[in-house]
Amino acid sequence: MSLKRILAFLAVAVLAVAACSSGTAAPSAIGGGTSTGAGVVVGSASSPNFGMVLTGPNGMTLYTHAGDSATSSTCTGACATAWPPLETKGQATAGAGVTGQIGSLTRPDGTTQVTYGGMPLYYWQGDTKAGDATGNGVEGFSIATVSGTGAAPKASAPAPAGSAAPPASSSGGKYGY
Repeated sequence: MSLKRILAFLAVAVLAVAACSSGTAAPSAIGGGTSTGAGVVVGSASSPNFGMVLTGPNGMTLYTHAGDSATSSTCTGACATAWPPLETKGQATAGAGVTGQIGSLTRPDGTTQVTYGGMPLYYWQGDTKAGDATGNGVEGFSIATVSGTGAAPKASAPAPAGSAAPPASSSGGKYGY
């Protein structure tokens, strides 16, 4: 196991323990993604390293997971604590600058998760304020971009216009859940 993976695992473990022992809010409150009545609005923001990224109603960066499909989320239990799903109780809509297809799916626990381009959207518990993008490449999660569903950091040479980098690779992506 590489040092980077070990450090990422330790960071997630510390955050999960802190969330469980501190009496803080449930995962949806951490991400601020659950709506009470109306659907959420998926927004966008410019990131110097990732281009136009998707954001939740609270301005926090959204992510996708390589193990998910258009009909299911594989991130449940402890994974969903570290990666709170963007949930809605109504119809989710695209905000200014969001050009892809916004939809939803029913999670195993019965809640409704917002999707973009068919991929379920998540927050990363390690991001603490709008503009943070610290979860890219962690265990199969990638930043959700307006031009695609996942992003890799921009290289020093600009990518061709309209191209989206593939999600970072992972060896399972589920922290052994």
